[in-house]
Amino acid sequence: MIYCGIDWAETHHDIALIDDTGMLLAKRRIMDDAAGYRLLLDLLAEYGDTQDAPIPVSIETSRGLLVSVLRQGKRKVFAVNPMAAARYRDRHGVSRKKSDPGDALVLANILRTDMPMHRPLPDDSDLARAVAVLARAQQDATWNRQQAANQLRSLLREYYPAALQAFAVWQNGLCRPEARVLLAVAPTPAKAASLSLAQLRSALKRAGRVRGIDAEAQRLREVFRADYAHQPPLVEDALGKQMLSLLRQLDAACTATDDLAKAVEESFREHPDAEIILSFPGLGPQTGARVLAEIGDDRSRFADARGLKAYAGSAPITRASGKKHHVGRRMIKNNRLHNTGYLWAFASLTASPGANAHYRHRRAVGDWHAQAQQHLFNRILGQLFHCLKTGEQFDEHQAFPSFPAVAA
Repeated sequence: MIYCGIDWAETHHDIALIDDTGMLLAKRRIMDDAAGYRLLLDLLAEYGDTQDAPIPVSIETSRGLLVSVLRQGKRKVFAVNPMAAARYRDRHGVSRKKSDPGDALVLANILRTDMPMHRPLPDDSDLARAVAVLARAQQDATWNRQQAANQLRSLLREYYPAALQAFAVWQNGLCRPEARVLLAVAPTPAKAASLSLAQLRSALKRAGRVRGIDAEAQRLREVFRADYAHQPPLVEDALGKQMLSLLRQLDAACTATDDLAKAVEESFREHPDAEIILSFPGLGPQTGARVLAEIGDDRSRFADARGLKAYAGSAPITRASGKKHHVGRRMIKNNRLHNTGYLWAFASLTASPGANAHYRHRRAVGDWHAQAQQHLFNRILGQLFHCLKTGEQFDEHQAFPSFPAVAA
């Protein structure tokens, strides 16, 4: 059997082909372009690569055009963690020498000696991969929006407490369109105090508000004209200009988040698994799409529910040696899925009586809030694995049979 290792870089890639004995059969350096990809496929074909029996490939990334080209057909592509590859390198010598062709040879030998210990990239459908791109982008945009809002809030605390007090009663606070429009109109406390009721009503209408405009404008004027400490006028104007620059970043982050959310929902609802995923309490189009993005639709990816739970980080990990035995939380996990699982478990407390009863039971036996939520996430994740395998939708009575009275 032939094995291929690829050490990738931004402009070029080093290729190494070996046989079952570890003998180097061929090595090449290709450029990162269409011509280089053709050279790679021709080299693989020269050494017996066929559509029915493709040569497996080991590489230190799971993304990019090169990986997309290699994943076409039935080829198994193994994305090896760079840290793991570095440990394998030490098996071949203690001098700590390193080169790109040598790394490609190490990656090929990883498949030759330990291929069963590594997991190939999942054979997800194109639609699932498209949902993954959009869902991850939307998740990143949400985090960027929160970061921009935190920076803006920190700046407003230095010179503009009236704005924070005025927007505190609104859900999402500074991310609300009304807050952003008002800050653009009045970047300093002095300008905010000078706004008339007509100007406030006009700003609220421009932000899209249609109800309670008069009452809200009156409340805002009272807040803006209350007595607060002030920075010197020149310093206040300078801080106002700094605030406007941060506000533009927040506007862009909010727009990107909203646009991506719409795109995620459209793509996610087209997937066959969407109906099953949305049947679970606490999952909506956005969080459901994030779950699908991380677990994919390749049913052979996880042998059982335990594998999925370990991948998500919901299952604890055991470290035992001699008389020492420690059970703790799993540090190596899919952080995106773990983050989504926290939101999912929290939302399910109000959407599912059984989930709420399970959470209360875990708190009663001594779990902290986070521990109880993780235990709940671990349980409903196993239920999701079963439903996706069998094609069934979530059933409250089957999911939480230990709490029949509550679930009823």
